[in-house]
Amino acid sequence: MSDSGEKTFAPTQKRRQDAARKGDVLRSRELATAVAVFVGAAWLKFQGPVLLSGLEEVAYVGLSWNRDALEDLSATRIVLPIIKAVLFPVMTLACAVLVATVFSQLAFAEGRFIGQNLVPKGSRLNPLSGLKRMFGPTGWIEMGKGIAKVGLLGAIAYFWASAHFGTLGELAHGALLVQLTHAWNAIVSLLFALTGGLIVIAFIDVPIQAWRRQTRLKMSHQEMRDEHKETEGSPEKKAAQRQRQRELAMGGVQAAMRDAQFVITNPTHFSVAMVYDPDKASAPIVLAKGRGEKAMAIRELAAELDVPVLSYPALARSIYFTTRERQVVRQELYAAVASVLAFVLSLKRGEKPAAPIVHVPMEMRFDTIGRPDPQAST
Repeated sequence: MSDSGEKTFAPTQKRRQDAARKGDVLRSRELATAVAVFVGAAWLKFQGPVLLSGLEEVAYVGLSWNRDALEDLSATRIVLPIIKAVLFPVMTLACAVLVATVFSQLAFAEGRFIGQNLVPKGSRLNPLSGLKRMFGPTGWIEMGKGIAKVGLLGAIAYFWASAHFGTLGELAHGALLVQLTHAWNAIVSLLFALTGGLIVIAFIDVPIQAWRRQTRLKMSHQEMRDEHKETEGSPEKKAAQRQRQRELAMGGVQAAMRDAQFVITNPTHFSVAMVYDPDKASAPIVLAKGRGEKAMAIRELAAELDVPVLSYPALARSIYFTTRERQVVRQELYAAVASVLAFVLSLKRGEKPAAPIVHVPMEMRFDTIGRPDPQAST
């Protein structure tokens, strides 16, 4: 028999949700990096010409001097064109990268923003905790990932540089715009090449992070029992809850049961308390009806008040689903209820008649959830 403290059980959905609320969610830095670099490269590819044009203008303003420029030399003349040409494009790039990174992590965090992760924690500043992370399993995994990342990205950068060596060597010649264009295209192509490598690393890292979280959240047999008890409630708690429900149900039907002449039951699911008073109505009236705890309360009160309880399942369901409290029964049920009422009145006169056979019309028969059921037993 395994030790109850050994964590061998897969985490339940509740444990996963509780861990997520505390900030323990699936996340991958490698995926965030790959997304950020890809979005940045795509932005530079399609929006780069705007920034490139701005940089050309800034270079022209900053490197061109004439008599007027020397006489009107000021920081505003130099700084404002730079802000106008560069700041807005750079801000849009930063926003695009930030949004893409956040959404890539939210997708793994069950769409949940964990604000608690932003709260400073003393354990993160503890040197012993840092050494444990460095030299523990986590540290070895991160070191292996780092070596693999450097090797893969270094190889990609090497082959990229080999393919573009001739173009890079010609950057010192030609017009400024041509030089900027070649340099820009080279940077963009390098970023896309590195993005491919980062995506490969992310595809490897995400399953590793999922496995580590699964292992971290595993549960022991005792934890499984405790969670089940917390979710379902202890037997004592459930018994107390049922008692409270019964007391509430009794309080709701107690006044009505004082006037009841008889109760028709399912016998376990439904109870209907009825009375016939020709001065008030031409047909029997439903004083109280219920299912579950309320049905049990009606039967218990009937026993205390010496009210006859008769078991006619189909008739009990039919009255329950077709008649409200304080209303007379449906006309289609007059004959069935009348036979029961005659039997009850005979009992009160001291007679001992045989229990009547009650016939419920086919169209008035229901199953236990209220669906028409012509085949329901009487």
